[in-house]
Amino acid sequence: MRFDLESGAGDGPRLGRLATARGEVATPVFMPVGTRASVKTLTPGEVRALGARIILVNAYHLYLRPGRDVIREAGGVHSFMAWEGPVLSDSGGFQVFSLSRLCSVGQSGVTFRSHLDGSEHFLSPEDVMRIQADLGTDIAMPLDVCVPYPCGRAESARAVELTAEWARRSLAAARPEQTLFGIVQGGACPDLRREAARGLVDLGFPGYALGGLSVGEPKSLLYSLLEETVAHLPADRPRYLMGVGAPDDLVQAVARGIDMFDSVFPTRLARHGTVLTRDGPLRLRAARFRRDRGPIDENCRCYTCRTFSRAYLQHLLAAGELLGMRLTTLHNLHFTLELVEEMRGAIAGGRFASWRISTLERYQEGKAARTEE
Repeated sequence: MRFDLESGAGDGPRLGRLATARGEVATPVFMPVGTRASVKTLTPGEVRALGARIILVNAYHLYLRPGRDVIREAGGVHSFMAWEGPVLSDSGGFQVFSLSRLCSVGQSGVTFRSHLDGSEHFLSPEDVMRIQADLGTDIAMPLDVCVPYPCGRAESARAVELTAEWARRSLAAARPEQTLFGIVQGGACPDLRREAARGLVDLGFPGYALGGLSVGEPKSLLYSLLEETVAHLPADRPRYLMGVGAPDDLVQAVARGIDMFDSVFPTRLARHGTVLTRDGPLRLRAARFRRDRGPIDENCRCYTCRTFSRAYLQHLLAAGELLGMRLTTLHNLHFTLELVEEMRGAIAGGRFASWRISTLERYQEGKAARTEE
């Protein structure tokens, strides 16, 4: 992997280009989440047609089902799911701690029980690197310790210590074809995040992820922790904010120098009947849309908005029809990918500051108004 910074510096909005063996990716970039080698309800061709050039899969879920051997024998995850572009794999550390019925962490790794059948498993940092090698992903993440919010300082410090040790071991275990990012942890403690960032930079990773954020903390704290962490990361390496995808968070994070994002936010929201617009989220399941013959958004050019009415979508969602979930997912991913593309254009045109103000004001005012309805 190669990252070329085309505009911007250490902080503030940046433009870059991520070059991989499977294609180039312009940054800032949003990566749709294909947790189990599938972006829910959509085909890979549809995801690419929406503008996505890189997606994310989850090593934890694929390790449990269908199994690393199945995917390796299929020629890797790209061949397995018929996706030709780059793929980033999350190690699954967050899922180990959040989904496992029993989880114990030690210096050597983590022991957990599968959320599928209760079977016991042990994974070391080296195991996780081998699993991702079997998946054949382009960018891999090391096993890390993600703490909840709120979390005591002692627990956060221990997570930083273990994550740093596992990062060193993961780097040593990585195969030549694997690009491995370091993950900055530290909970809600700015000094721990500074310490974690500096330690990872000393190891010389080709990219850096910010983990353990957007887990329930206030947005003001999220943004201040972003600023604190980014200040200690090198300008010539990509910064990846894990698990963040709300429109206002994407804009605020790009303003603070973040280059890459992933989140289930747009697709999960869609499956529950909520669509994203420039004027805030819209809950299409509401009965007031039963006779609304307008599109979700008159200015949106996605297939859903060009073809179907709010009334039809409300009917599909209320009836539990799978087509409703597909159509809202198409819209929400189109909206998110277009928003990030628009940000790139605003940065390139030197008008990001004014664009940010007007975009956030409109979104937040609309969101507040709809909350009151």
